[in-house]
Parts: sequence; structure tokens; C-alpha cells
Amino acid sequence: MSTIAYDYMEEFIRSLIKGNNEKLEALEKYARNNSVPIIHEEVGRFLELMIDIRKPLKILELGTAIGYSAILMASVSKGSFHIDTIERDPEMIKQAKENIESFGFKENIDILEGDCLEILEKLNEKYDLIFMDAGKGHYNHFLPHCLRLLNKEGIIVADNVLFRGMVASDKLIKRRKITIVKRMREFLNMVSEDDFITSVIPMGDGVAVIKRRFENE
Repeated sequence: MSTIAYDYMEEFIRSLIKGNNEKLEALEKYARNNSVPIIHEEVGRFLELMIDIRKPLKILELGTAIGYSAILMASVSKGSFHIDTIERDPEMIKQAKENIESFGFKENIDILEGDCLEILEKLNEKYDLIFMDAGKGHYNHFLPHCLRLLNKEGIIVADNVLFRGMVASDKLIKRRKITIVKRMREFLNMVSEDDFITSVIPMGDGVAVIKRRFENE
């Protein structure tokens, strides 16, 4: 369980989620059995909903792992779309490439190999949706680059923003996680300024949905 919501709530919410196709379920099982961090089931369904509503044509993902969330996003995307996803772990990259090809998305999903911050600094594309799911202690560093790369009406979806509940309660903080918690709080403070419309949702490990606020809104 995620530790940020009551177990019975999570169990009930997850009981409402019908299973994905067999291939996606196989990836979920592999991730569970091999301790590969992938998005929670309810976060996956939320991400599907956001993509179906917004219908982004260009998506940037920070943190590929085995390619699960990129494949999930690709599966629900409509029409012509492209996903760039950033990963630095060679073993994850290898598995992600195999999984992406297996699902038939080799032409739609590109893995950008290397350190997330370094790659962000070099990117000049524009994206309709950015999914942040890498380097939890660096969201505050990623944000300026993500805003530069985000289309005017684009949105950022950031996962794990409550970080096992530690971000919301000092009582839960583990000593070795203090820096991550401080930086995540800084990130949330940044996106809570008047320039943004931000909603923090206590699902999974905490999800933030962020959109720029414009004067004519």
C-alpha cells in the first residue's frame, strides 16, 4: 500500500479497476515480482483518463523504467502521437526497448538515454503533456525545464509527490529521506504559486496535476 491513504480505501478503489490487457498485466506482474517501481493501478487509470480527455500529440516522460507507463499512455493515445521518455539505467533501457517493440510502439516511443536533468537541458521540443516520475529529489530542478518545454495549454502530471506520506507529515520522515522530502516540498510550493493551477490528489503515492494560469482565464 502507498501509506498515504487508508488501506480499505485503496483496496476498494482498486477493486473497481478492471484489468488491463494480458500483455500489460504481464508487465505489472513482472514489476511486482522484481521490485521494479511502476505507477500504482489507480494512478495508471487516472493517467489514462487525462490522456483520453486532453488527447496530447506529444508527451514527455521523466523515468522510463521497463516502459510500463509509456506503453500505457501510448495504448490510450488517439491518432498520431509521439512519446519521448528519459531513462539512465542501462538494464531498464534494454528491457523497455524490448517491451515497447513487443507492444508495437517502436515508431511512437523514443527512449532518451542519460541523466534526466542533462537531457532536459538540451531538449527544445514542445510537449502537450509531461509526466514526471523520476528522481523524486529533483522535481524542483526539473520544473523550470518542463515549463520551458510545455505548450501553452499543456499540463504536467507529477507522481509520488507525497512520497510515502513524508511530505505531508514530519512524523513519517525517515532520516535518510530528509533531503528528498525538503526538495519535494519546495517543488509543491513552487507549483502552488499564483502562476499555476495545481491540484494535489492523495492517490497512489500522491499525484499533482499542474497547469499554467493565464490572465484571460
